[in-house]
Amino acid sequence: MRTSLLSVLSGAVGTGLRVIGFTLCGLPLVSNAADADNSEALQDLFFGAAMYYAHQDKYFDAIVALDSELAQFHRLDEPELDPFSTHLGQAEFSVGDLELSYRMHREAGRAIEAVLKGNVSQEVRNEAAYRLAKIHYHKQQPLNALHALEMIEGRVPLRVRADEQFLRARVFMELGRLKEAVELLKDLKGEESLDGFVEFNLGIAQLKSGEEARGVLELTALGKRRSSDPADQALYDKTNLLLGSHLMEAGELQLARPYFDRVNLEGPFSNRALLGAGWVEARAGRYDRALVPWKMLQNRKGTNEAAQEAMLAVPYAYGKLDVHSTAAINYGRALDAFGREIDTLTASIDSIREGKFLEALRRKEATQVQNWVVALRNLPEAPETHYLLDLMASNDYQEFLRNYRDLNELFERNKEWLKNLTAYEDIISVRRAYYEPLLPQLDDQFRTLDARIKLRMEQRDQFSSRIEQMLVSRRPEYLATAEEQEARLQLLQLHKQIARNPRGFTEETRSRLERLQGILALRLSTEYHERLTEAYKHLQALNTEIEKLQTVYRSYVRSRQAATHSYTGYNKDIQRLRAQIRATQRRLETLMARQGSMLEALAIQELERRRTQLESYQIKARFALADSFDRANELQEQREDERKIEQLREAQPEALPEGNPPEMEVQDNAGSEG
Repeated sequence: MRTSLLSVLSGAVGTGLRVIGFTLCGLPLVSNAADADNSEALQDLFFGAAMYYAHQDKYFDAIVALDSELAQFHRLDEPELDPFSTHLGQAEFSVGDLELSYRMHREAGRAIEAVLKGNVSQEVRNEAAYRLAKIHYHKQQPLNALHALEMIEGRVPLRVRADEQFLRARVFMELGRLKEAVELLKDLKGEESLDGFVEFNLGIAQLKSGEEARGVLELTALGKRRSSDPADQALYDKTNLLLGSHLMEAGELQLARPYFDRVNLEGPFSNRALLGAGWVEARAGRYDRALVPWKMLQNRKGTNEAAQEAMLAVPYAYGKLDVHSTAAINYGRALDAFGREIDTLTASIDSIREGKFLEALRRKEATQVQNWVVALRNLPEAPETHYLLDLMASNDYQEFLRNYRDLNELFERNKEWLKNLTAYEDIISVRRAYYEPLLPQLDDQFRTLDARIKLRMEQRDQFSSRIEQMLVSRRPEYLATAEEQEARLQLLQLHKQIARNPRGFTEETRSRLERLQGILALRLSTEYHERLTEAYKHLQALNTEIEKLQTVYRSYVRSRQAATHSYTGYNKDIQRLRAQIRATQRRLETLMARQGSMLEALAIQELERRRTQLESYQIKARFALADSFDRANELQEQREDERKIEQLREAQPEALPEGNPPEMEVQDNAGSEG
């Protein structure tokens, strides 16, 4: 087996366009891993079994099966006679794809480079170059990926032609060759297997290349779609979120709000969309309208960053609307929620340091469903998984998580193999205890039977030799019956007696003897052909019976050998395999410890960041709460003063004016002067 077991082991709303664009451009390749060529019927059952494992996402079993088949195939004297030869090219490609699915980029690259160096057709070489480029792209090596793509000459196989063009376009986007990427993506529009992804990447490329109007139109058309498929709808929602965030950052507030409104309220991007919709209204000064999406978001799960930001945004809007008492109440609720979440994060960090997080990852119930990461949140006594879905936004963290899970799966598999080896030893022991007392007696019977069989076969061979002789020269005496043989012997005996004592026999006796001998010779001569034909038929029937006897004989020999081989010669192999598995287990434990330490470090770092953020929110909420109380008290005191003034005015009678009004003073002065 070429690949040994050891080798197998080896978002906020304000996110800029560049970050979001490159994140979405890095969507996984449309995988063709382990897809058998549908244009050819399956010729080799072992290859079909390997493909079955691959389509069940059992990549380890598929890699082992294919490697074993390839190793056996290359050791054959006439490999072209093996039905596996019809699937050889697909098998070698599938090994690379499966190793890539297992994130074994180095092994996959070696397998595909071996195909490139082999004596293969240009079409096969082009497909190998495409797959090598895909490996480099996954390793975030766009220059190497482009170099592999440039090795393609002529036509690419139809089954990967669209994927090759899509990969080339994304490589161009990574390298900043946006104009070329736009042209390639335009040609791919309408490709059913890449529906949605082409339009999204085309819109991103146009936005970044300066064709903003066309990019917005392309993404707008994609965002208006609706689908019952959650994956497709998530892509459309992400498109709308991207456009809304981009337009909001550009100051186009009126244009940004409809894109946030198109995001599905139950989808994975709904929280960020609600937060963005509120900030659009807040930046436009419409705080009463901003409260609508923010209050919806405020009541959602408190571990989400957007929901936590909304807990501060809601009282902020109330404060802008001079409803300071309601703002103070909401700030108080936010403080309580932040305190609970900080305590939860602290417990999660402590739990991770105690090793409970890795223990939760190893639980079997977490891997029995497809969305095993989501299921981890529902496990009892596992606060360390409280923020796991948020951590999954990190590609590095996700890779470490998958590596740890795969290593643990291999570790558990090895444990089962060790148990199986013990079971095999028990089976062998039972077989030995059963067969060893029986075999000596069977061997004695077999030797007796073998001697009889050899005797009968010698007699058959002698009979066959006589018949062959009679076909060449007539030997009637060979075909005489037992009575005739006895009579013939008696006649020969009488002739001998007459020859020794001629006077002891009469002439009549001699005549009768001659007559009997003549009758016997006549009978044998006249019936020679019929008797020879009958003898030949009996020989054929005897051969049939001998063949049956030999079949039984060979069956017994095989059974005897199988009985012996069923319990002898296994001890060394089992001991060797057990030593290899135990050595692998020790290496797996080392690798798991390293992966687990990195996983815990990343988790703790992320949770500490979230805790620091919540502590910052907590400080802001405390100051804002105090300010709201002050403003609410000032407003209440002002209203109380106004109320008291009104009460005083109502309680005191209106005082009569003393003296004349100014206009009367002016008239009096004028009259006195006259």
